[in-house]
Amino acid sequence: MSNWIIYSVGFLAQLLFSGRLILQWILSEKSKKVLTPSLFWKLSLLASFLLFVYGYLRNDFAIMLGQALTYFIYIRNLQLQGEWQKAPKFLRIFLWIFPVLIVIYSFNNNTYDLVKLFKNKDIPFTLLLWGSIAQVIFTLRFVYQWIYSEKNKESTLPFGFWLLSLIGSLMILIYAILRKDPVLFVGHIMGSVIYSRNIILSKRHA
Repeated sequence: MSNWIIYSVGFLAQLLFSGRLILQWILSEKSKKVLTPSLFWKLSLLASFLLFVYGYLRNDFAIMLGQALTYFIYIRNLQLQGEWQKAPKFLRIFLWIFPVLIVIYSFNNNTYDLVKLFKNKDIPFTLLLWGSIAQVIFTLRFVYQWIYSEKNKESTLPFGFWLLSLIGSLMILIYAILRKDPVLFVGHIMGSVIYSRNIILSKRHA
């Protein structure tokens, strides 16, 4: 598959990720507190779907890992907001099993093996390790948000979410620069600014 198609998928995913943040930021600025509209989670799920595909097409384990870890948390937040049940049943089933289908397809067609996942000639192991750690930290924000939301029975984005977002995003920016990945760079340079602003809004509201 040509590089322009692969990068188009990646940039579309980052555009959706950025769109959800800009939407959330604008609504939060208007009300002077951090808000979590349902569209934020819908755009997150669609963007995660596309970025998972992008990581698959680029043979980038770090990207796939990051998306696989957050994908189902997006679904859970839509469930908490009562939006997931409104989607057509066939779409819900497809979205649930999509990551599993990709993995099964890849192994059955010899596209991936465990050695290939961790030994990509274009990504030194130390860089892959850094990128994977960065993705795990970036993902922990949603684990924290999920636990916080389950405890409060309400989908919300607390202060800790934004702090972990900023730390993880800065680490991924370093990975993007060393990996020479324009998709990750563009997405996280904008995200870092919005994460910082939400930290300020969260402190003010508190």
